[in-house]
Amino acid sequence: MGINMITDQKWSITRYSAEDKERWDRFVRRSKNGTFLLQRDYMDYHADRFRDCSLLIFCNQKLMALLPGNLSGDCFYSHQGLTYAGMLFSPSITLQQAESVFHTTLNYLQTECGVKSLVYRSIPHIYHRYPAEEDLYILTRLGATLTARSISSVIPLDDRLPFRTLRRRQLKKAQTYALTIAEDEDFASFWNILEENLRERYSVSPVHTLEEILRLHKNFPRQISLFRVCDGIETLGGCVVYETDEVAHVQYIAASPRGKKCGALDLLFHQLIYDRYAQKRYFDFGISTEHGGQILNEGLLFQKEGFGARAIMYDVYELKL
Repeated sequence: MGINMITDQKWSITRYSAEDKERWDRFVRRSKNGTFLLQRDYMDYHADRFRDCSLLIFCNQKLMALLPGNLSGDCFYSHQGLTYAGMLFSPSITLQQAESVFHTTLNYLQTECGVKSLVYRSIPHIYHRYPAEEDLYILTRLGATLTARSISSVIPLDDRLPFRTLRRRQLKKAQTYALTIAEDEDFASFWNILEENLRERYSVSPVHTLEEILRLHKNFPRQISLFRVCDGIETLGGCVVYETDEVAHVQYIAASPRGKKCGALDLLFHQLIYDRYAQKRYFDFGISTEHGGQILNEGLLFQKEGFGARAIMYDVYELKL
């Protein structure tokens, strides 16, 4: 059941090891707020880059919570390699029990790992299957400070705003062409466009290499999907969508110069929002900020808001121990 167990009355903690994988993944699937990004086959694709320190928290030997995380120096991060990775709770947990989870965890991190500070990337509420914001209240009581706040643009799919005039105009233009939308595994043709766009506009590369996204898609074929807009055999643009129980999240978006002129992405998002993912609760376009929210990409935000999306927060807290 792992290593380094410490017990405080009825609460105990185990540091994750490979033999805990099945138990870990099973808990993520039944937790109030876990998504497939917190399963080990996703977390561990870049395990060589981080010193994993994920924790399993028990009450009377019953698993009640998980904390995905890694160590860097004397700081614990939850988790640097993920967009969000806060405490995952059992559906049965109460606020009082959640407070015990945090106190036991912080004591373990201090005494067993020499941790002096905690950087906590909370899971946005739209990803919760059941209300699970006990962590935000507890962090506030403990004196944590909000250190980063990024804006993500989200559509509640049961009460959508209409597309703005520009988006409707581009959609109408796209509908005059013989374009098709493919849901397939031709990540390579899309990645060429994505890499070129990011290199030209921001001098960066995608977070995932082509090889990594192919491996993740193989591990999660139902959760990670590629959509391409095509003119014949030519790829004009597309997006990669991460699908969780409540949310369709756009992980990557890109279009070629011709695709932008044709309104390819407007055609694609109309189909995804009004058809393919219409039964989800939320459609999340992802963040439009950099450096913890200090820099806002106004052009990117304008495009997302044109589809009817509005702001939620991806928050990061820091707690000195």
